[in-house]
Amino acid sequence: MTINEKQDEIIEEFDLFDDQLDKTQYIIDLGKKLPPMPELNKTDENRIMGCQSKVWVDAELKDDRLYFFGDSEQTAQISKGLVGLLIRVLSGEKPEDIANADLYFIPRVGMGNLITSLRAGGLASMIERMKGYGRAYAGQTAQAK
Repeated sequence: MTINEKQDEIIEEFDLFDDQLDKTQYIIDLGKKLPPMPELNKTDENRIMGCQSKVWVDAELKDDRLYFFGDSEQTAQISKGLVGLLIRVLSGEKPEDIANADLYFIPRVGMGNLITSLRAGGLASMIERMKGYGRAYAGQTAQAK
């Protein structure tokens, strides 16, 4: 699936819920499904600054595709769900596609109504970090060719 196809699928899933509390619970449930990040990757370098809670994101390039993994502290279930959503959309894609992705699913699912302004700032920091990985690795894959 392309980045846009993944986003469209998420929009359809959120459309199944009428209530904001149900959408928030869905985000929490997505976070519970995210595999735990190895403790050795929970470093200050991988920590997302600007988040209300401790959140970590790291990336690995395999076969010209960028794969993300992330986690949050145990009590930050919504943050972990947000990381999970971004990983679902961006992981396994080409770095240049990640760097240039228009993440339109965020406003379309009404994320601004579901999370606090502090979490929205953290979400923006997560997106910037992941797109930053895309930009950095896009340069590496272009040089390797």
